Amino acid sequence: MIRRFISYYKPHKKLFFLDMLASFLMALISISYPIVTRTMLNDLIPNRKYQLIIAFGLFLLFMYVIRALLNFFIQYEGHMMGVNMQAQMRRDMFRHLEKLPYRFFDSHETGKIMSRLTNDLMDISELAHHGPESVIICTFSIIASFIYLATINIYLTLIIFLCVPALIIIAASLRTKMLNAFMQTRRSLGEINASIESSISGIRVTKAFTNADKEQEKFEVGNSLFISARKKAYHSMGIFHSGTSFITDVFNVIVLIAGGLFLYRGSITFADYSAFIVSINLFLNPVTTLINFMEMFQNGITGFQRFIEIMDEEPEKDLPDACDIENIEGNISFKNVTYSYGEEGDVLKDVSLEIKKGSTFALVGPSGGGKTTICHLIPRFYPLTEGQILIDGVDIKNISMTSLRRNIGIVQQDIYLFNASIRDNILYGRLDATDEEVIEAAKRANIHDYVMSLEKGYDTVIGERGVRLSGGQKQRLSIARVFLKNPPILILDEATSALDNTTEILIQQALDELCKGRTTLVVAHRLSTIKNADKIAVISKGNIIEQGTHNELMNEDGLYKKLYSQQFRESDIE
Repeated sequence: MIRRFISYYKPHKKLFFLDMLASFLMALISISYPIVTRTMLNDLIPNRKYQLIIAFGLFLLFMYVIRALLNFFIQYEGHMMGVNMQAQMRRDMFRHLEKLPYRFFDSHETGKIMSRLTNDLMDISELAHHGPESVIICTFSIIASFIYLATINIYLTLIIFLCVPALIIIAASLRTKMLNAFMQTRRSLGEINASIESSISGIRVTKAFTNADKEQEKFEVGNSLFISARKKAYHSMGIFHSGTSFITDVFNVIVLIAGGLFLYRGSITFADYSAFIVSINLFLNPVTTLINFMEMFQNGITGFQRFIEIMDEEPEKDLPDACDIENIEGNISFKNVTYSYGEEGDVLKDVSLEIKKGSTFALVGPSGGGKTTICHLIPRFYPLTEGQILIDGVDIKNISMTSLRRNIGIVQQDIYLFNASIRDNILYGRLDATDEEVIEAAKRANIHDYVMSLEKGYDTVIGERGVRLSGGQKQRLSIARVFLKNPPILILDEATSALDNTTEILIQQALDELCKGRTTLVVAHRLSTIKNADKIAVISKGNIIEQGTHNELMNEDGLYKKLYSQQFRESDIE
């Protein structure tokens, strides 16, 4: 883990070296004050060397000016190094998240992922800057202070340094407990972020059902967990700091008592004793810095552990010999396909289908039967448990995912639109499309007239998840993407489910035109919309139980006929 952390310093080696050099020079300058103090007490003041007193004072002032400049460099450039490392980690994590399979996002809430992208990486940034600086410079300062204090009185110095092992033992014994406590704090903060993200995203539902109190209750669960976790973390930190602070306070007592005895015996002069008391801070300051650094270290290291947890998630991968496909005809074959999401049992069981090129194939059946799962398996959003899916006779696992998905257009039941302009949302279908092509796609999706009625037209920003559009407008906008992409294979998963009857008829006409010469897989709840499909498969509880044309299935007197007749009666009632 440490090696992976250090790897992020490589692009900033020059700045890192300068930052460490500046910190090293600051540590050297810090020694100048006790040296000047000792010289004044032992020589300049007793011997009335007033000019040298002023010269030494000006020299000390000059050193402090240099230290101020070095301090500015460290605080600015050093922190920017940490920010750039943080940005690279965030870039790496985001790039990795884009490669993770659907199943990862099925089990990880957005708020928790956001917590790792923001809060965790912020603490890593602080550790990246202050970590090496604190460890390296404080270590140097402790060694330098030992040497300097030894020049004053070696025996008194050795007595002081005998306390160091006790400090190390206390720090080591409490480190693991602090680490666990801070990790739990991270998890509880992720829970809060997930709860907030969910509540804000569903704020309209909350208001509609007047369930603000329920959302507050859900929030307080996560908030209480955070308080509890933070309490444990601060309890561990309190023990750590009180224990280590007690040891450093003992140093002063030892210096006072031992130094007084040495002074009484004549083993040290009063000037050296005064200089030793002043200089003891050379040792205590870096020790205190290291003690305070432990909290930052625990925050940063737990954040990095959560960072690598994401980075170690297995991304989607093509087989080594996977190839791109061009000029797809669109023949799709399911051969004994079985799929399971995990321990929930098989969602699909030994499914076999033949979808001929240029045909329209419809999937119907009760909710939860496996229709959407079939749609997800064709573009390899999920890996098969058993069986094969072939496109033009080529197993899809032997086709690169980029090439495969480039040739498949999808309009899903769950519409997602970006908080961008209408033009940008349509362009998502093909980023290099011209404005004329965007407008043509919008016309074919029957949304152009509405767009032109807006003050900013295609530059209108539609809000998060398209909140400023109606359900039908959002659906038509998502359909326009597919028109623009113009793929050889179409998957329409309840593509007209959010449309009113009048709009549905218009869109269905456009979809019928688009489907000509293309392989189209349609999942439909309204069976009237797929009467003209070349073939219809009825799926229930993961099994294909009926296949045929509309007329053939109506003659079989099976589930399809029951579903169709039921919808027909409901339509008459309406």
